[in-house]
Amino acid sequence: MKGVAHISIVLMVVEMIVCVIGMTVEYDHRAVLIDGKRRVLMSGSIHYPRSTPEMWPDLIQKSKDGGLDVIETYVFWNSHEPVQNQFDFEGRNDLVKFVKTVAEAGLYVHLRIGPYVCAEWNYGGFPLWLHFIPGIQFRTDNEPFKREMQKFTAKIVSMMKEEKLFASQGGPIILSQIENEYGNIDRFYGSAAKSYINWAAGMAISLDTGVPWVMCQQVNAPDPIINTCNGFYCDQFTPNSGKKPKMWTENWTGWFQTFGGAVPYRPVEDIAFSVARFVQRGGTFQNYYMYHGGTNFGRTSGGPFITTSYDYDAPIDEYGLIRQPKWGHLKDLHKAIKLCEPAVIATDPKEIKLGDNLEGHVYKTEAGVCSAFLANIGTQSDATVNFNGNSYHLPAWSVSILPDCKNVIFNSAKINSQVVKQKFHRQTEDKIDNSAAEFQSGWSWFVEPVGISKSDAFSRNGLVEQINTTSDVSDYLWYSLSTEIKENEPLLQGDSQPILHVESLGHALNVFINGKLAGSGKGISGKVKISLEVPITLVPGKNSIDLMSATVGLQNYGAFYELTGAGITGPVTIKGLKNGASLDLSSTKWTYQIGLKGEELGLYDGSSSQWVSDSAMPRNQPLTWYKTSFDAPAGSDPIALDFTGMGKGEAWLNGQSIGRFWPTNIASQSGCSNYCSYKGTYSATKCLKSCGKPSQQLYHVPRSWVKPSGNVLVLFEELGGNPTQLSFATRQADSLCAHVSESHPPPVESWTSEAKTKANSRPVLQLECPSPNQVISSIKFASFGTPYGTCGTYGHGRCSSVKALTIVKEACVGLKSCQVEVSSKNLGDPCKDVPKSLAVEAICA
Repeated sequence: MKGVAHISIVLMVVEMIVCVIGMTVEYDHRAVLIDGKRRVLMSGSIHYPRSTPEMWPDLIQKSKDGGLDVIETYVFWNSHEPVQNQFDFEGRNDLVKFVKTVAEAGLYVHLRIGPYVCAEWNYGGFPLWLHFIPGIQFRTDNEPFKREMQKFTAKIVSMMKEEKLFASQGGPIILSQIENEYGNIDRFYGSAAKSYINWAAGMAISLDTGVPWVMCQQVNAPDPIINTCNGFYCDQFTPNSGKKPKMWTENWTGWFQTFGGAVPYRPVEDIAFSVARFVQRGGTFQNYYMYHGGTNFGRTSGGPFITTSYDYDAPIDEYGLIRQPKWGHLKDLHKAIKLCEPAVIATDPKEIKLGDNLEGHVYKTEAGVCSAFLANIGTQSDATVNFNGNSYHLPAWSVSILPDCKNVIFNSAKINSQVVKQKFHRQTEDKIDNSAAEFQSGWSWFVEPVGISKSDAFSRNGLVEQINTTSDVSDYLWYSLSTEIKENEPLLQGDSQPILHVESLGHALNVFINGKLAGSGKGISGKVKISLEVPITLVPGKNSIDLMSATVGLQNYGAFYELTGAGITGPVTIKGLKNGASLDLSSTKWTYQIGLKGEELGLYDGSSSQWVSDSAMPRNQPLTWYKTSFDAPAGSDPIALDFTGMGKGEAWLNGQSIGRFWPTNIASQSGCSNYCSYKGTYSATKCLKSCGKPSQQLYHVPRSWVKPSGNVLVLFEELGGNPTQLSFATRQADSLCAHVSESHPPPVESWTSEAKTKANSRPVLQLECPSPNQVISSIKFASFGTPYGTCGTYGHGRCSSVKALTIVKEACVGLKSCQVEVSSKNLGDPCKDVPKSLAVEAICA
């Protein structure tokens, strides 16, 4: 026993030393090395402020289950230091807690400090107070900027060190990033760009984190900083030194969405193709941007015009649910790549030309360990290639992975993973839950005054730029003036109605004449300026002109983007007066008000005494605040609020901002199609859906924000809406589908050292209910032969086995998960010598 005790003490001491010393993280030309061992690392971006702390453990566990090794996140300066020297690291901003949560799951962290982040985040992550520092110029060799950038970067590094979160201290952070995509715009800064980058690199290294630093999209990143690639494809990327590994920090899994735009998506076959190609050609670190996109709560979205949803068509959707088949297909890809890791990390790939648009790359060690990647980069035709004495079928735009240089375990174009059809179940359809009925009554309201209503209003001659005036404390700035029209004013004695012409830098504009809404205008993403002409009616005596300018997120990208303005800079003229005369109001004395009276009163938390409920509620009236209370929707499914009936504004739940809503901003009718091929180079506009529909109608309401009862919902409606049309919806799985052919590879899980050479390994159709308490209750469709269609629209082809439905029912009904071998031996052969597949749609309950 003494010997055992002695061993235990020694082990404890060793563990303590390891904890203190931590891991070594280095790199060579092939890979990141952790404790001296090269690693192939799969990573995914999750931005902690775009979800809630209650969601973090589940999101991270799903990432791990999907085959990730690393979680990548930006650090959001303006969230942490909204006021200079006043810091916020609580709630969704609790960076330390997020990093520790990743560590608890056994994953690594790539901390992208920036502190410029882009990320479709308001002002690119910079706090607005930075803009007002005398003599400052962002992201160049400018002393005031460098001073503040270094202070914040050093603070974050210090926080991580204090909590022992760097890998060198035993923590999960294996990589850090300084700056972000500067190489995309550095040419605009001249020679100062190079000196700035060299300074940023030196500053970062001086912080002594004990882990490598990277710069993405920075071809001249100085040693020892690793330059990395961002984009839809990075297989052609080469680091700027033969001593650095090939790393991909942003593989865009979809694209961001804008108000007024359709919904982009990216087929998973193309994502898998891009990742397989990257590893095929020597890459060893790959990150999905995003793996979970999340939600732009509050006024955090940038752009301008970025929607509140930041779903990004990611493998884990905005609500925290797994998106299939994207998540599952990539999980299979990761398993296949990991099977190749011993060969991939040991040597450089050897290219083998297999034909036109056909490429093979082989990793083979001196010990004979061999893995191969075979690619058909053509977009039109499938191909058959000969490799190592065997014949392989390669679909167009696909990569096959052979962990042993013989057997195909994965092809990027052949999806074994199931499809889970998710739908929003609206509470109005649920006769048991009465939460929708609660929106029919019980409202209080407050009418926001038109024009000037606050004591801090001020006057200036001429028009002012909005961001410099408001410091972005509110979306809104009022421009107001009164003009006296004398009786029999000759200027008004024309035949036509006067026109008020307003020029604005954006982003949205409402015109009120004598207290009434006369017209509105808005920009769009990429064309934010507004030129608005509104017919107006002026009356003898005093006339008020009140212009409400609104921002919809501040610019987050581009050279000198901090100089991009907003608001009404003129001219503002009245045209169409007598004899074609016009009246320029641009230089007259205007009175300005920053923000809304309701904001000053703190109406968003619902506690103000200013609410009214003793008269008829105003509906479809601009500038109206609404408040109601409700009980939580039944169940535990994720919640969305359907803003049908509302116009534009912001919503708060129990004092926390859900974000901006704008369901009346409709996407163009053109640009979408019923089918988007994964074949060929992807772009942000290649695959679009929901044309002619609201860009965003459903808004995520985190479950953790909702109390069982007594919840307070507050809305500010800018344009006019009817809040009684609001309804809750819960996100639920509708059905499961899978479609697997006889030519699909067998499941990756079937690969073992004993079984990998078996010639009789066959493809398998797999189904699993997404919720723990669900089982497969029925089979809605099953066909083996030549079925066609997609999930929810499957049909029998010209041949179909009569046995398939019975076999699938026997294998699956009553179980949480099931497998069915896809072969004529198992399912019958309805049409000999014809390629066959099995399509199934199942219901979980």
